[in-house]
Amino acid sequence: MRLLDNRPAFLSGVVLRLSLAVLLSVAESEAAPLLAAETDRLEVRVESGGGVRATAQVFFPAKPAIVQSLLTDYPHWPELFEVRLRVADLQIHEGIATVDLRIDHPLMPGERKLVTESRILSSGGLVTDLTGGDFKRYHRVWKLQPIGDGSQTRADFELAVEIASMVPDWLVAIAMRQELETHFRIVKQKASEQAKR
Repeated sequence: MRLLDNRPAFLSGVVLRLSLAVLLSVAESEAAPLLAAETDRLEVRVESGGGVRATAQVFFPAKPAIVQSLLTDYPHWPELFEVRLRVADLQIHEGIATVDLRIDHPLMPGERKLVTESRILSSGGLVTDLTGGDFKRYHRVWKLQPIGDGSQTRADFELAVEIASMVPDWLVAIAMRQELETHFRIVKQKASEQAKR
């Protein structure tokens, strides 16, 4: 009989939790507008030969030109990430941006150096490749396409990373997933703000 007596309290607790989940969902959708018909996808996996690969499809509430301008604003790259980054050097020559980034990451003691070259893709997007630093491999591709009436963007994203470090790849994969989710959210927010101007 006691179980029956506790049922109303149990049900009210479930209803309260569901109500809270709905409210949080509504608050998140208003704080960071998402495209109604599309959802982002992100897959991060450890590669058998070493390193970590991430692939994603991300939808932005802005034209490809706006997203492109954020991705190629090299001096402000650190603002697109939650991890502490700084641009130590930037050279742009004949359309190729050589960026020397310094990364202060909790997984790796001290500051890590990542030197890359970035080229804008003619079809829209950006490809970035490793040229030096404390990484064994770094290859990132953003491919941007307009969707709908052209005021929104679908981005196909790929990132392959191998760090010259004793940190196990499985741990790098966990951190990478969290950091990419945050990175995409920040870029979406900035793209949305620029699209409203």
